[in-house]
Amino acid sequence: MAISESPEISSSMATVIANSHNESDLSHFQLRRRAANNVGDAGVPERNGSANGVAVDDRDRMESANFTSNPGENVNENPTNSDTRFTYRPSVPAHWRIRESPLSSDAIFKQSHAGLFNLCVVVLIAVNSRLIIENLMKYGLLIRAGFWFSSRSLRDWPLFMCCLTLPIFPLAAFVVEKLLQKNRITECAGIWLHVVISTIAVLYPVVVILRCDSAFLSGIALMLFACIVWLKLVSYAHTNSDMRSIAKSAEKGSADSMYNVNFKSLVYFMAAPTLCYQISYPRTQAIRKSWVVRQFIKLIIFTGLMGFIIEQYINPIVQNSQHPLKANFLYAIERILKLSVPNLYVWLCMFYSFFHIWLNILAELLRFGDREFYKDWWNAKTVEEYWRMWNMPVHKWMVRHLYLPCLRNGIPKGAAILIAFLVSAVFHELCIAVPCHLFKFWAFIGIMIQAPLVLITSYIQNKFRSSMVGNMIFWFIFCILGQPTCVLLYYHDLMNRKGRAD
Repeated sequence: MAISESPEISSSMATVIANSHNESDLSHFQLRRRAANNVGDAGVPERNGSANGVAVDDRDRMESANFTSNPGENVNENPTNSDTRFTYRPSVPAHWRIRESPLSSDAIFKQSHAGLFNLCVVVLIAVNSRLIIENLMKYGLLIRAGFWFSSRSLRDWPLFMCCLTLPIFPLAAFVVEKLLQKNRITECAGIWLHVVISTIAVLYPVVVILRCDSAFLSGIALMLFACIVWLKLVSYAHTNSDMRSIAKSAEKGSADSMYNVNFKSLVYFMAAPTLCYQISYPRTQAIRKSWVVRQFIKLIIFTGLMGFIIEQYINPIVQNSQHPLKANFLYAIERILKLSVPNLYVWLCMFYSFFHIWLNILAELLRFGDREFYKDWWNAKTVEEYWRMWNMPVHKWMVRHLYLPCLRNGIPKGAAILIAFLVSAVFHELCIAVPCHLFKFWAFIGIMIQAPLVLITSYIQNKFRSSMVGNMIFWFIFCILGQPTCVLLYYHDLMNRKGRAD
């Protein structure tokens, strides 16, 4: 059925045609559009990624201007200011290519999500601010100075004296190395002396803590210091033993200068934020004093924040809960989930305060150059990746002085990994059980469970081939389920022990 055109429509069409290209120019424009969008023989344009979206949009505007410009103009030239009156004509096509929505499955990971991240931060601040206000209105200010320092703290002086006497053991190790360098004692005797020195260095604080009714904070600080001294003594003895063996080997010429028992090197090593001994370390040029002051202020703030969360949230939750192994299953899950959020905040604050702020302060004061104290463990897809990235000083010590020596002695890789977890489990148990005067082996079991979790999470990662799946499983197992359960177990066992003692 024919449709007759009105004079007004005919006049408008004539105006549009007069201001547009002729038929050959329109054909040329269409060919250029097809070439720009990689049109195949079937005429289906290829999907364009979001990375060049801005460039394509600019090209669209340029070509739309060229399309509506006068016929005699060069189509490759950018439109001038005088051409803008032709750029946004109603006749210009608004849809020229296939594009995905930003949140579609094909394009979501190609977009920037900075705005959504800012929204999550704002919501997190708002929600937690409400919870803080609600907690203060319900319980009041629960912070007690006695939890950290009290009149009982004055009875912790044996722990303080023990801490001051721990440097005797590195001095004894230095004397042994000097005797070995001068061939005054045999290699076997030197090894046994190092074993005795390092063993006493970690057992001596254990005995002092168990004999004194000390505060938990004082006990855990001393145990952490003792474990660090033990790790450094092992590295010092192992590294010097290896350098001696190299010096006695056939390539003696270049090795003599490496083996040098220097007291100054030992003192620097014992103070440096590393557990692996070497003769020299990369050093920075100068100390940034103003930077150190700022970091100390941040350290005070985050330490206070940890204390506030522990006193105001964690203590009331654990005090109003039952033993997770003796309570109803759903009740235990509810308590663990309620404790998981404040526990996660404390753990993140602890990580940032110690591994980032404190170790960087120490490195800056000693001009220690290698400051890779951690990697991006928060992106870990498996439990194995987490343990390789979150504590780099311990990881380097494990690889250098435990894992690789096991492999060199013919121990299978799986057994070597299990030995590494065993050593880690023993020290975790010492650092928690000894200050609590409670040996229930919850920390030991928690670390040893990591070994099968390494296999399970690696299998899941290989099966799904998705970093998101593995990362979510890591966060759930480690921070939502594991740590809160250990906190509840230790707290109730500790309260039961104190109740029997009273």
